[in-house]
Amino acid sequence: MISSADLGGLMAMMPAFATDDAADIHATDTVSVDRLEAGLNRMIGDGANVIATTGSFGEFHTLLPDEYETLVRSAAEINDRRVPMFVGATGLNTRDVLQKCAIVADTGATGVLIGVPFYFPSSPANAIRFFQDIAEAFPSLAIMIYHNPALHNVKLALPVMEEILKIPSVVAMKDSHRAPPEFMRLMEMASGKMSVFVNQLQYAAFQPLGAPGFWSIDSWMGPWPLLALRDAMARGDLARATELTLALSPPVGAPPANLSWRETAAKIRIRYAGYVDPGPLRPPFIEIPDAVDEAAKRKAAQWKKLCDECRAELAAAA
Repeated sequence: MISSADLGGLMAMMPAFATDDAADIHATDTVSVDRLEAGLNRMIGDGANVIATTGSFGEFHTLLPDEYETLVRSAAEINDRRVPMFVGATGLNTRDVLQKCAIVADTGATGVLIGVPFYFPSSPANAIRFFQDIAEAFPSLAIMIYHNPALHNVKLALPVMEEILKIPSVVAMKDSHRAPPEFMRLMEMASGKMSVFVNQLQYAAFQPLGAPGFWSIDSWMGPWPLLALRDAMARGDLARATELTLALSPPVGAPPANLSWRETAAKIRIRYAGYVDPGPLRPPFIEIPDAVDEAAKRKAAQWKKLCDECRAELAAAA
C-alpha cells in the first residue's frame, strides 16, 4: 500500500470524459475511452503528480453503474501505475460504496477517494463508522478521505479525524474547509499518517503549515500555472507562488461563486480551453444560462494566456 510520504504535488481532478451523445437521457454508454486516453496521457505526461477520478466534478453522480465501471477500469489501465490514482467511490450508502470499492480493488488503482454518504446528514459517530467499515472490508485498499461539508452535509471535525486517523489505510485527504489554526492542529495529528491536499488557491499559504499537495479541477484547462505554483513552493519562492495564486484567483470584490454551476461550468471551461476534450455535459445538467457560458469562455481565454506564460517559465527553468 502507498504511504502518505509518497503523496504530494498537483492532484488533477479528472473529468468523466463523455461521448458525443452523453446529453441524451436514453444513452447508456457515455464514457469516451478515446477522450479519456488522450486526456489522461497528456496530463500525466505534462507532470501531474496524482490523478483523482469520479468526484463531484468527476460525475460519479451522473454515471450509470456500467459506465462507472468502464471509466474506472479504463482509467486504471491507461495510467498503468505511472502516478498514484485515487478513484472516487462516494455513494448514497455504505453498501453502494462497497460495490464501487470492489471494482477499484480489482484494478491497478492506488486507492479510493470517498466521502461520507450524504443524502441525509451523518452524525459524527456514523461518519467514523463508515470509514471503519470500508477499511475493514478492503484492508489493502488505500483511502483518501473526500471532505466536502457543503455537499456531504457533515464536517469531519478534529475529534472525528482523531478516530479516523486510527485507520491504517487512511493515507490522504482532500480538504479545503479549515482555517489555519485548525489545519495546523490537524497536521500535528496526521504527521506521518496522512497527506492533505488543499485547494489550489490555498497551497501557497498552507504548504508551509504542512500540506504536501493541492487539488485542481482547472488543471484540465492546461496544468502549467499549477505546475509553476508547485515548483515555486518547492524552491521556496513564496513571492512567485503568491503572484501565481493571485493570478488564479477571482478579482478582489468579485461576488461569491454560485455553487449551483461550479462543477458544470468547470467542464464547459475545460472544453473551451482545448487542452483536453471532456465531451458534453450529462443530464440533468444540460440547460446552461448564457451568462454562465460566457463566463466560461472568458475564464478559458484568460487561462490559456496564463498557460502560455507559465509554460515558457517552466521550459526556461528545465
